[in-house]
Amino acid sequence: MNPSQGSDFIWPVRVYIEDTDAGGIVFYANYLKYMERARTERIRALGFSRLETIDPSVLFVVHSAQLRYHRPARLDDSLEVTADLADLRRTSMTFGQVVTHAGRGEKLVEGQIRVACIDRERMRPVAMPAALYQALQGTLKESVT
Repeated sequence: MNPSQGSDFIWPVRVYIEDTDAGGIVFYANYLKYMERARTERIRALGFSRLETIDPSVLFVVHSAQLRYHRPARLDDSLEVTADLADLRRTSMTFGQVVTHAGRGEKLVEGQIRVACIDRERMRPVAMPAALYQALQGTLKESVT
């Protein structure tokens, strides 16, 4: 079974030579880039083209990332990256993400990425804009805390 099948958002990615090492294996940090793109497109699909335009006084920053690597992706592989909201709080959101080989349905990397909402000037946590919070509530699979 394909691990991405239970997801309600999947972003396709192709592995290019710039993503790999000399052996044609994806460099481990590039999975974070793939996940970032999927989260960005997830928010875009909700109608927010760029987070910075919602409220210029607010920044969205990665607070923490936990990843588990299962198998490597290789040059020219077609991948699927999920971006499912696992937790939503007033000042943060946590995404559960899986990178899967599209052709084999094989789980390559999985992770939990927490994104915090901070005040641009004070660099302190702040409530995320209400419109974004409300839109995200509709995508949450678990109860909101």
